[in-house]
Amino acid sequence: MFDGHVALVTGGTRGIGSAITTMLAKSGARVAAGYSRGKDAAEALQGRLSDQGAQVSIHQGRVDRPEDCQRVVDEVMQQFGRIDFLVNNAGITVDKTVRKMTFEDWRNVLDVNLFGAFAMTKAVLEHMIERGSGRIVNISSVIGETGNVGQANYAASKAGLFGLTKSLALEMARRGITVNVVAPGFIETEMVAAMPQAVLDSVVAQIPQRRLGRPDEVARVVQFLLEDESSYITGAAYTINGGLDM
Repeated sequence: MFDGHVALVTGGTRGIGSAITTMLAKSGARVAAGYSRGKDAAEALQGRLSDQGAQVSIHQGRVDRPEDCQRVVDEVMQQFGRIDFLVNNAGITVDKTVRKMTFEDWRNVLDVNLFGAFAMTKAVLEHMIERGSGRIVNISSVIGETGNVGQANYAASKAGLFGLTKSLALEMARRGITVNVVAPGFIETEMVAAMPQAVLDSVVAQIPQRRLGRPDEVARVVQFLLEDESSYITGAAYTINGGLDM
């Protein structure tokens, strides 16, 4: 499906990012998976996929540092010669109520989740424009639509991705580049597993399907948006939340 194509996935070695990297690699893409920490997990993922015949590279860097973004893009270009797809998936949480949240807590989450997507997009955009084609998918969250107690910084950062997506989609519409956003709900990842059990049980009880989503269910939507047949879809938001928010 994606033979000859190159995908760059930020936060691509754990959770939803790992599922996206895996699915794209198994679909024939050469995948560059970015990570900021967890070298062992990154190398393990690369090893598993390489053993299956996939071409996967891993790249350490922080998306909130523009110089790291440019370096990673340069590494991918040197190794694979092109970048067709960018999936901005890297994200963090620092959960506190607004009264307890420090300016640093606010800034750190916005820097990674929102500024990071902007910085990485800037690093690949001119290359995509020169080639006259590209796919960008930003991974937001249901919390960016609904808000959540103790997550004002996270909600703001994920809400910002909707605006970034729509604006960039308008700017790139005539250049062969599509830009879309995917907003998962509560998915079976380390981030969700870290929630107190009582809170998690309460969340599941509010989901009409009465279960958490799976990372591969998010990855399938991302893959769909990257396909050639999806070239008329841009500026769109896809929610994957089991009916939690409609």
